[in-house]
Amino acid sequence: MRGFVCAVFVVLTAAVCVCWAVAPEPAVVPQPGLWTVETKFTHPQQIFLRAGPDNKPMRFWYSIITLTNNTGREVDFYPKCELMTDTFEITPAGKSVLPSVFEGVKSRHQSVYPFLESLEQTGNKILRGEDNTKDIAAIWPDFDSKAKTIKLFITGLSNETAMVDHPIAKDKDGSPLKVFLRKTLELTYALEGDPAQRSDANLVYKAKRWVMR
Repeated sequence: MRGFVCAVFVVLTAAVCVCWAVAPEPAVVPQPGLWTVETKFTHPQQIFLRAGPDNKPMRFWYSIITLTNNTGREVDFYPKCELMTDTFEITPAGKSVLPSVFEGVKSRHQSVYPFLESLEQTGNKILRGEDNTKDIAAIWPDFDSKAKTIKLFITGLSNETAMVDHPIAKDKDGSPLKVFLRKTLELTYALEGDPAQRSDANLVYKAKRWVMR
């Protein structure tokens, strides 16, 4: 049984390595028709609110993303924000997050972001120009206390896409299945402090890059 588990782990690890090896990089110089909106962001912060059926204090993390469309045209906007830990826990923004959590974030930042929107309620268009800048809150429930590093993946900021072959999965004819990738903003943070004292945890900003994911 142990040998089987090890074999599965090796296969999965190899698959991940192959995916990274064949995945294309975003274009350095955008080709005609490709666009990326101007993006600013706050580093993740904690907020405690009473939520759930037992009304106990719960910890949430959030980042405020500011988007300005300087592409010269109205663009479609279908965002997705995921938080991934180095323990392989992946959580989409908004999962198990009640509306009251967003209201708490909005109240905290009312003076700076008076028109803050939740990720789930924002529209699917970004109009042109500074006057139509969007401020959006992406919120996650607390993550694995054993995590030492987290990454935020923010998708929907560009129309750049790519298709690559899946390294393992095949279709009925034996050809590799196609994997659809989108230009994605990746933010990396290291988590410092005692996991038992999560309220005192300090997220250290490490890197920002664009990836195809």
